[in-house]
Amino acid sequence: MAGRQVVVGLGNPGPEYRDTRHNVGQRVLDSLARTLGKPWRRDGAAVLARGQWRGEPLCLIKPQAFMNACGPVVAKALRRVEAGPAELILVYDDIDLPLGTVRIRMKGSHGGHNGVRSVIEALGTQEIRRVKVGVGRPDSKDDVPDHVLAPFERDELPAVDAAVAEAAERVLSLVA
Repeated sequence: MAGRQVVVGLGNPGPEYRDTRHNVGQRVLDSLARTLGKPWRRDGAAVLARGQWRGEPLCLIKPQAFMNACGPVVAKALRRVEAGPAELILVYDDIDLPLGTVRIRMKGSHGGHNGVRSVIEALGTQEIRRVKVGVGRPDSKDDVPDHVLAPFERDELPAVDAAVAEAAERVLSLVA
């Protein structure tokens, strides 16, 4: 299917992780699915929403695998929708960006993000477009696992909601 764009939102499966910092990428995909007016459907080890954006086929994918092991699920889902790394846009949390900041990168290393590392290893390339959403860095490196697995604080939600909306817009600009 030439021209199909695929957006993958990284996160952890299960309701206990839904509102955590690590799942902000999947939050962005939920926003995109609402914009497209398309429902989520289970497809193997992922959930997909398929639609169109400005006449272009668009597939949204939320891997149902833990972040550190999501690469094989992403690779298999790409094969199932007949797309490759060149059609992929990866959306995920970034502790090196201040809360609410959104950045686009067209390629590069995993930058210490284990989910991105897993995807790069599974796809065999760093040539992956990314939309990164800042979730802030904890004071101590030892606190990173607890930080990314914690829900956002109530006073952070306006910045998170604005970043999710901006990230969704940035994804659609990459698709167009």
